[in-house]
Amino acid sequence: MQLSLQPEYLPATENPLQDVVLLHGWGCSREIWRPLVALLRPWANITLFDIPGLAPGVPGPDSGVDGLLESILQVAPERALYLGWSLGGQLAIALAQRSSRRVAAVVTVCSNPCFVAAEGWPGMEAQLLEQFRASAGVDPGKALRRFDSLQVAGASQPRGLLRNLQNQRAADVGGGLTVGLDWLAQLDLREHCSSLLQPQLHLLGSEDALVPATLVEALPDLLAECPVAEVTVLEGSSHLAPLEAAAPIAARILAFIGEQGLRPGEHVCTEQSLAKKDVALSFSRAAQDYDSVAQLQRDVGAALLATLDAVPQTPGTVLDLGSGTGYFFPELQARYPGATYLGLDLAEGMTRFSRGAYPDAHHWLVGDAEALPLAASSVDLVFSSLAVQWCQRPELLFAELARVLRPGGRCVFTSLGPDTLRELRASWGAVDQHQHVNTFLHADVLRSAASSCPDVSFMLTSRSYCMQYRRVRELLSELKTLGAHNVNRDRPSGLTGRRALQGMMQAYEAWREDGLLPASYEVYFGILEKT
Repeated sequence: MQLSLQPEYLPATENPLQDVVLLHGWGCSREIWRPLVALLRPWANITLFDIPGLAPGVPGPDSGVDGLLESILQVAPERALYLGWSLGGQLAIALAQRSSRRVAAVVTVCSNPCFVAAEGWPGMEAQLLEQFRASAGVDPGKALRRFDSLQVAGASQPRGLLRNLQNQRAADVGGGLTVGLDWLAQLDLREHCSSLLQPQLHLLGSEDALVPATLVEALPDLLAECPVAEVTVLEGSSHLAPLEAAAPIAARILAFIGEQGLRPGEHVCTEQSLAKKDVALSFSRAAQDYDSVAQLQRDVGAALLATLDAVPQTPGTVLDLGSGTGYFFPELQARYPGATYLGLDLAEGMTRFSRGAYPDAHHWLVGDAEALPLAASSVDLVFSSLAVQWCQRPELLFAELARVLRPGGRCVFTSLGPDTLRELRASWGAVDQHQHVNTFLHADVLRSAASSCPDVSFMLTSRSYCMQYRRVRELLSELKTLGAHNVNRDRPSGLTGRRALQGMMQAYEAWREDGLLPASYEVYFGILEKT
């Protein structure tokens, strides 16, 4: 029987070299990986989740280890490196033995393939583990506190690690943790480990109080016949190496995949057409006067607000992504008076303006939509009007939205398509070959990015808007006031020459209808829902 896992998918922020699946140990959750995620993510597409039977507060599994392994493979990438800490390392070995096609390599951290001591093999005494299991069945909270004291033993800063563990853990630890302890008692993966054909890297903490120090001699003997198997000691590290030694772990894994040729996804990352610093600076400068010329933005935002009539839930937390001047805060507050409102924008100047204009809002944040400064599963509704077009890595954006949304939560958004300002683009094209108009992503690119994100549904439609002006200079002035003028990397340097500008304006006259010049906008309306 398969379990219902809730995977979190984090695409690489730079050059993706390898897919990596993270498997945590008993008594902790996916949050144990956060320091390491930050170091792996530039080159790794990461999948992580809370494991039933191991993570406090997560309902216990109805099936055994076989059902858990099948459930993991169900939500994992087609082929990946599996990185397991503690009991998660044993699961990684079991998965590698179960499906050599799906598991490219195994890395374990502070993990013993046979946790219980056996003849000639170092481990915890079976009687001690059974006593601990009995105490966990009676009082799981007390058992976890005792376990935490063992995890931090040997650490250079044990109090800080304890606080970190407590902050990560759910208030209600639940009663399903004894299943994971049963697995610890039953799993003996020494034979599997010694026969794996995939590359293996085993990292042990020199100060680990839960994994015997003598394992550093026993493991190499066990792995002597393996094609590629390495055992390395993390000097000064306790059992909580993912928190205490994230940097050396990340460095060793990156070197390991290079040594073993495990870089199937390596490619040259194309430079993004929009410079985020320029976008943020441009909108910061525009904050004071933005609303005076934002008619299109108001019209599109009002249409997006109307789509919320079909949203069935009453959200507890609403994120206004790309909140700008905070114009839509009053309407969102009126619709959801009991919700916590978060306004987030890339431009610090916009956030500062919003905070002054609407001091009653709960939070105004400066942040990047492709790296949201929010906890996983913390938002019920994301409202984002005409901000997505400034994101050039939609796979990162949609993965972040899926990460912060709670199951059943949704994001409603609008974005500009590549046909936006086609008249202006064509008129500039008549005088030179420079890029004078911002380039936006096609709908197919957005759909493809959403399809790579697990456990989301995605829908995208398009509407056309047209603004009209008496003179071209009115359009150019409006774009500048909005902060939406040309911020492409390939824009011409310096001031545009008078002759080129006059040539463009003359070419634009060919578009005039009924005495007015049109400016077309291709607007996408999207819904991303976390299933």
